[in-house]
Amino acid sequence: MRIDPHTHSSCSDGTDAPAELMRAAAQAGLDVVGLTDHDTTIGWEEAAAAVPSTGVTLLRGTEISCAAGGVTLHLLAYLFDPEDEALAEAFAHARDSRGTRAQRMVERIAVDYPITWEDVLAQSVGHAIGRPHIADALVAAGSFENRDAAFAGPLAVSSPYYAHYWALDPVEACALVRAAGGVPVAAHPRASQRQRRLVPDETFAAMAEAGLAALEVDHRDHGPADRRAARDLADRLGLGVSGSSDYHGAGKPNRLGENLMPPDLLERIVDEGALPLVTP
Repeated sequence: MRIDPHTHSSCSDGTDAPAELMRAAAQAGLDVVGLTDHDTTIGWEEAAAAVPSTGVTLLRGTEISCAAGGVTLHLLAYLFDPEDEALAEAFAHARDSRGTRAQRMVERIAVDYPITWEDVLAQSVGHAIGRPHIADALVAAGSFENRDAAFAGPLAVSSPYYAHYWALDPVEACALVRAAGGVPVAAHPRASQRQRRLVPDETFAAMAEAGLAALEVDHRDHGPADRRAARDLADRLGLGVSGSSDYHGAGKPNRLGENLMPPDLLERIVDEGALPLVTP
């Protein structure tokens, strides 16, 4: 069984509409795909409607923005109740904060690059606007060749244009996901290629006590040493091991199915989650 549990649609920072993502998953030979847009569930319905025609099972999820001690960490939440008030409020707060942060960054970047807030809005369908949409606006303006180049320049965390945003504490996020009937998995926890500072092992130990189920070990942003470190940490904490593409459509080079989740971890997530898989 080929399971890619971490992908994004145009409802956050991907470029494929949810139905297009499901069709792409079928073409990639996937049996199961997880739709995990940032801090939103808005794409679930369209993706679920495409299940019968594509034959691909849908794992419903969200990627939650978290931060510990000023260090960013993303948490994948699977099969939770989307009507849970506490989690929905956290998503709304994060989306609002990311949007405000994006506006501040555009104001700073516009001093030196030919983009406006309207240019950024034109790169999004209106949901969860963030740095990838600013990158797309910079590419459209001819300032950079692609998203990666923009992220290596004015959108880098170390850049003077960068601005912070509100994010949940990851231990609190794990507890909220479990209270909503969901199953939390830490996304790319050792992505040293993505950021200089990483969340310490002690935080993951506290997350495990709060209900963390697994670490995403096999990921494009993990080099061989990162994968070994993440796998060792999972072993020490008694956590499962996952893998994914973190597909964003044309926004990133990541390809569907390039890393996969083991079937036994999916079985555990289904057993523990409040929602079922959406099957053909």
